[in-house]
Amino acid sequence: MIEAAEVAAILLAAGRSERFGSDKLLAPLAGEPVALHAAKRLAGLDTRWRVAICREASPLAEQFAALGFDVLINPHPAQGLSSSLALGIAYAEANGARAALVALGDMPFVGPAHLSALLAAFDAGKAPVVASAKGDTAMPPALFARAYFGRLREGEGDRGGRVLLAGATLVAADPDELADIDRPEDMR
Repeated sequence: MIEAAEVAAILLAAGRSERFGSDKLLAPLAGEPVALHAAKRLAGLDTRWRVAICREASPLAEQFAALGFDVLINPHPAQGLSSSLALGIAYAEANGARAALVALGDMPFVGPAHLSALLAAFDAGKAPVVASAKGDTAMPPALFARAYFGRLREGEGDRGGRVLLAGATLVAADPDELADIDRPEDMR
């Protein structure tokens, strides 16, 4: 188990929403943008550090900042998710975080109990990578020990930390909770 005060929460919210047709992170869900739901859940963990990685001129940046997130702008979002991940991990490393909890802005349904379960399953020696599980599939949100920060910064394209998830300790969640928003029909 790791205390939230030792963790940097990283919200990746710089995606280009190509399959959605417009900015999916701004799509209204229960009266608020999709990404704001994900940010509020992360903010509820009371991690010592919170950072949201956004595109330039993102209308969400101010809302994230109001929730206690530092906001970093990804100048190259077209390079894929890994470019945002590298920025977030560099932030976590510079601030001395023992681990980084990586969450996606297009996953608005992940609840606080699941996020807490990820922290509870973490052990820097025995379970240094903890991932959410939809069946047997490892996926975000995921928690990475500091020892993996270098490898996470080196990823390319949209692969991010996927390679590291192959050996992760898995924490099961309801498949609906781990649903992400990629297309307008996913809003249902």
